[in-house]
Amino acid sequence: MSRIAPTFAALKADKKTALVTFITAGDPAPELTVPLMHALVAGGADILELGVPFSDPMAEGPVIQRACERALAFGVGIHDVFGYVREFRKTNQSTPVVLMGYANPIERIGADAFIAASKEAGADGAIVVDYPPEECEEFAAAMRANDLDLIFLLAPTSTEARIAQVAKVGGGFSYYVSLKGVTGAGHIDTAEVAERLTAIRQHVKLPIGVGFGIRDGATARAVAEVADAVVIGSRIIQEIENNAQDAVVPAVQAFVSRIRTALDA
Repeated sequence: MSRIAPTFAALKADKKTALVTFITAGDPAPELTVPLMHALVAGGADILELGVPFSDPMAEGPVIQRACERALAFGVGIHDVFGYVREFRKTNQSTPVVLMGYANPIERIGADAFIAASKEAGADGAIVVDYPPEECEEFAAAMRANDLDLIFLLAPTSTEARIAQVAKVGGGFSYYVSLKGVTGAGHIDTAEVAERLTAIRQHVKLPIGVGFGIRDGATARAVAEVADAVVIGSRIIQEIENNAQDAVVPAVQAFVSRIRTALDA
């Protein structure tokens, strides 16, 4: 078992909503990745998503695209990402870390090598945006056999058949994309989200996190009324972009702390 299920169980017992935060590994500089991971936890994040830089991140809006470009300019790749997780684990053995990215880097090194390296580094799972669940049963089983969760996205347009397939092969939690668009876009209709989550829960028994478009404490709090987890990425990357490098770590921690305070209010 990964760290994800026990984390959700403990939060449920405390009647708290999970805060899931995203940053891109290597952005704004490689040496700041691990300090940022620790800052996210210090600010109140319960689960970390660590983005694997990729040249064509099709689900991402311009904010996370720029983060990928900055990381790639430093030459940061998937093996560096494993290294950041390994370094993080030297002083944090409890916070789940999910690697988030695209199929290409995994295909380049091979699924077996990815699973072995993820486990060795101390990761807890992966979100692979362009791996459809219908084609992932074998990969998901191999992940599960190594105490890693394969987490899938669901969208407002997901069919009942797709939801049922995600329920069959997914692990950890399911990630509901609240908008018909890319990361960082639009405004969330929480009533619509609530309606869709009710339908999804007819099939999916895992916790459900909601992301895309959550930008402040008020939105996070509204989503927390209907979801098991709130996922924030682009807004954190904006904090990274808007601060000098020597101020990035405390700025990110302060922002996440404000979200945590709103969720717990």
